[in-house]
Amino acid sequence: MNETHAGASRLRNLMSRGATFLGTEVAILCGAMSWVSERNLVSAISNAGGFGVIACGAMSPELLDAEIAATKALTSKPFGVNLITMHPQLMELIAVCGRHGVGHVVLAGGLPPAGSLDAIKANGAKLICFAPALALAKKLIRSGVDALVIEGMEAGGHIGPVSTSVLAQEMLPEIAEQVPVFVAGGIGRGEAIAGYLEMGAAGVQLGTRFVCATESIAHPNFKRAFLRANARDAVASVQIDPRLPVIPVRALKNAGGELFTAKQREVAAHLDEGRVAMAEAQLQIEHYWAGALRRAVIEGDVEHGSVMAGQSVGMVSREEPVAAIIAQLMDEAAGALAKRAA
Repeated sequence: MNETHAGASRLRNLMSRGATFLGTEVAILCGAMSWVSERNLVSAISNAGGFGVIACGAMSPELLDAEIAATKALTSKPFGVNLITMHPQLMELIAVCGRHGVGHVVLAGGLPPAGSLDAIKANGAKLICFAPALALAKKLIRSGVDALVIEGMEAGGHIGPVSTSVLAQEMLPEIAEQVPVFVAGGIGRGEAIAGYLEMGAAGVQLGTRFVCATESIAHPNFKRAFLRANARDAVASVQIDPRLPVIPVRALKNAGGELFTAKQREVAAHLDEGRVAMAEAQLQIEHYWAGALRRAVIEGDVEHGSVMAGQSVGMVSREEPVAAIIAQLMDEAAGALAKRAA
């Protein structure tokens, strides 16, 4: 067997657990990016052998119902749905997924609220949760989740405080044998994928790398911003009031960042005055992000909207089909594994 075949064979073996869990050819999840991860990109990723995930975000149950139906019309392959734990209609959204027979539900934004885990399992779906710390990962495993995503601060969108490489070193040796673990945050090339698989990951999750796919509906201005950017341009938002626990967001530097600072001040003032409760304040922040992201992704206002991007943005160099992106990542990963075995 030559080196190339040996690398590809090793890659298939390392990815087999994650691919079997997802029902895919390759164990590559697409991160759920609001407004970007919709029917076109999701179906393209699933059709190319990966695992597309619909970003429900702030959608109503009716909108999610229509989005799932439209995605099913474009692919017969498995795909998932990402739901935000703080959504006020979470249980209705879970019911919509159940009616459509969605095989995998991803819960993001915190611990699964009471009853949500059981409701997802009762529908026969697999539950994937985010675990930004080892203690939380162990708690989620005990509660019965089927798989975990460990995402580092290099990622785009909502982020935690610890880097991907540190989380992977700390968590994979402790939990990778118990459930499939997908590593996310700052992954832009196949060599990194190979490294995390060798450390025990079942697969990886990428978001930023897929934004400029031909099939992505992101506005040309949004894609151009990605193609021009480098890693240093993707910065984390600043929390201005410790009483308002705002999860930082990584996005490209622009005037939109200043608008968010102003929004935080406004919401904090409302908290001070007793005009809103903490949960409502956090929901207002989430709705702000959804609107700011839509302004950039759909309307193309990349100066005042939120151009959420991970630090791997500098590795996005051209617009190309999803299938070409996945093929390149797999070739790079197989090449890296072949070199290590030589």
